[in-house]
Amino acid sequence: MSDKSKLKDKYTYAQCCSPTIEDEIVGYYSHNNLIKIHKSNCNSLKKVDKERLLPLHWHDVVSENESFIPDDNYFLLDNIDFDILNHHFIYGIDYSLIVARKVNISKQKAFDRHKKLLSMKLIERVEPRIVQYRKGIVNNKWIKHRNHTYYQLTQKGAKYIKYYLANSKKN
Repeated sequence: MSDKSKLKDKYTYAQCCSPTIEDEIVGYYSHNNLIKIHKSNCNSLKKVDKERLLPLHWHDVVSENESFIPDDNYFLLDNIDFDILNHHFIYGIDYSLIVARKVNISKQKAFDRHKKLLSMKLIERVEPRIVQYRKGIVNNKWIKHRNHTYYQLTQKGAKYIKYYLANSKKN
C-alpha cells in the first residue's frame, strides 16, 4: 500500500507519519485540494482544525486497476445528468443552486437531478463540516457547511463520469 501511484486522484500520503495498510487512517482536507492520509494516532493531527478531518478506510483511497463497465442504470442518465456529474468531478463539493447556475438549468431541475443522482448512489450528501470552497473558483477558501445541502461524487459517480467522458471522445 505504500506505492503512492495506487491512490485515487484527490488523496496523498502525509509525510509526517507515512501510513501503511496495517494502520487505521484518517483524512485531512489540505489547502491544495488534496486529502492527506494520516495514521489515526498521528501527532501532527493534534494541532489541526478538527472539522477538516474525516474518517477513512483504505478501500476509500486506493484506486482500482480493473476496467469499468457501468450498470444498466447508466442508460437512465441524460446529458444534464452527465453535466451535473462532470461539474462535481471538476469542482468537487457543491450545492444545487450553484450547480443550476453553472450547468445553466433551473433551480428546481438541479434539485430534482441531485435527488435522482443521489437515489442512484452517484452522488452523496456531504456531512456538516468545514468544506473547501469550489476548486478553481476561490483558492484556499474554506467555509462552514450550513444552510445548503452539499453534494459530492461517490466512487461510482466518478467511475460513471470518467466512463462517459472517455466514451464520448470516441464517438
